Amino acid sequence: MEYTTLRHEVEDGILTVVLNRPDRLNAFTVEMADELEHTFVSVNDDDTIRAVIVTGAGRAFCAGMDLSSEGNVFGLDESKRPTLADMKNLDDPELRRIRDTGGRVTLAIHACRKPVIAAINGAAVGIGATMTLAMDARLISTRARFGLVFGKLGIVPEACSTWFLPRLVGMPTALDLVYRAEILNAEVAYIDGLAQAVHEPDTLLSEARALANAWTRDRSPVSVALMRQMLLRNAAAAHPADAHRVDSLAMFYTSIGDGAEGVQAFRDKRPPEFHDKASAMPPFYEEWIETTTP
Repeated sequence: MEYTTLRHEVEDGILTVVLNRPDRLNAFTVEMADELEHTFVSVNDDDTIRAVIVTGAGRAFCAGMDLSSEGNVFGLDESKRPTLADMKNLDDPELRRIRDTGGRVTLAIHACRKPVIAAINGAAVGIGATMTLAMDARLISTRARFGLVFGKLGIVPEACSTWFLPRLVGMPTALDLVYRAEILNAEVAYIDGLAQAVHEPDTLLSEARALANAWTRDRSPVSVALMRQMLLRNAAAAHPADAHRVDSLAMFYTSIGDGAEGVQAFRDKRPPEFHDKASAMPPFYEEWIETTTP
């Protein structure tokens, strides 16, 4: 794909995805949704990438949906009258202009095998805020603002945020945030649990890179991918036995893969040399992902 709303920068195994519409404060469009979805799907097969950082060009992270577009600004087909039954198969092409575009992005982030970090450099409002909730960490600049403003527009939180938000901040705080629909400064976003850390603007990206390295350098890509998906999926499982089944398979296959090298490196008191690739996951992985994806 040729990217027109994003800029990709790769350095030392870290992909930095820059939302690149600075003249529009990186406002979100259907095209940007397509490009972000493609990015997070394709990175799974790119073994040169260890982690992903998402940030914005210029003074904003993402100011929300671009409300200047013609027709339905969310890219939806107003001639349709979809039902819950119509939504059963999300891959149905007929749902292309019914599905929430932000949800397509966050589902791709959720399924990603690489850690994803938001470096929120400026205003993150609407989808600019909710897309980050599916990421593994949100680092926020002292100049940034964070707004779940849907109530003021007469719409609802999207991008699967009603699934992600309560898991991050707890239900009482989640309800308060969406009811108030206020734009929060960095300190309040941190206090409410929306951000892991607040940094000065000139150190934000370097701190995000340091975190990405701490998570992925000298780590097995398969182990990292499994740990990410196990935490995201097993935490929502109905019973711990469901986690046990996956734990058992993941332990079995990592123990005969990179785990064998990790143990030997520990014994030899040397850095490990892992060789397994996240593009080639253990044989149970795809079946598990399919059975835990409605």
